[in-house]
Amino acid sequence: MSECGHELRLGHAAKVRARATRRQKTDQRDAELLLELLQDARFEWLKEPTAEQRDRRQLLLHRHRLVQMRTRVKNQLQSLAMDQGVRQKKKLWSGKGRPQLESLSLAPWTAVRRADLLALLDDLNQRLLGLEREVRQQAQASAEVRRLMTHPGVGPVVGLWFQLTILDPQRFATSRKLTSYLGFNPSEHSSGGKQRLGHISKQGNALLRGWLVEAAQVAVRRDAVWGRQFRRLAMRKNRSIAIVAAARKLAVRLWWMWKLGLDYGQMVQSGSHVE
Repeated sequence: MSECGHELRLGHAAKVRARATRRQKTDQRDAELLLELLQDARFEWLKEPTAEQRDRRQLLLHRHRLVQMRTRVKNQLQSLAMDQGVRQKKKLWSGKGRPQLESLSLAPWTAVRRADLLALLDDLNQRLLGLEREVRQQAQASAEVRRLMTHPGVGPVVGLWFQLTILDPQRFATSRKLTSYLGFNPSEHSSGGKQRLGHISKQGNALLRGWLVEAAQVAVRRDAVWGRQFRRLAMRKNRSIAIVAAARKLAVRLWWMWKLGLDYGQMVQSGSHVE
């Protein structure tokens, strides 16, 4: 639509539907509702990424899908090895483990399956090398992503995807709005003056949320303060809740680093009052 010169506006689906006052849904009523929203200056439209930003997202998505495919191939090869009594785990892909896997005596069609899976694995590894190199180049080309990568646990993939998801840190007035956008806010069902909070809403970008959880596992090992907070919460609740809480803190800190133009060292020196 943008290539044809049209202006595209996106609205939150739940908010758009909430503006419909009647239960009857027809094309005419939908058109009238959209016209009403377009004329309402108070209605908040979602920020759309540029064509370049959408294309850069495809780079990370493509890499992510290939990594998932490689994991499935490796799991199948591990299963073949374990059927023959070979349990090497990660060592199966080492310089000694790979020849051991190739030398296993297998039935004819099982051997064909092994050969095909090994060929797929080699091809995926080769393709991922080029994608990893491109992701690093894209990350190094952005001053904001380089600043985010100074934080422990945050690499080119997490930093670049965080930038392409948030787009502009000024979009969010507070950290609560940021965490709500990412789905880290707790679900709530309160009534009669009693507050009932549940698990996180998971209404945001699931891929970024998952990568932040992975990055938080490294951050709590390298940041002494966060490590103590993580272990304390893990003993009080459980490890899963503690690591999600650390991922939420990581998202907030990255947002502040981007918004204030500070790297990790400067952020730590400034104290925790901005988190």
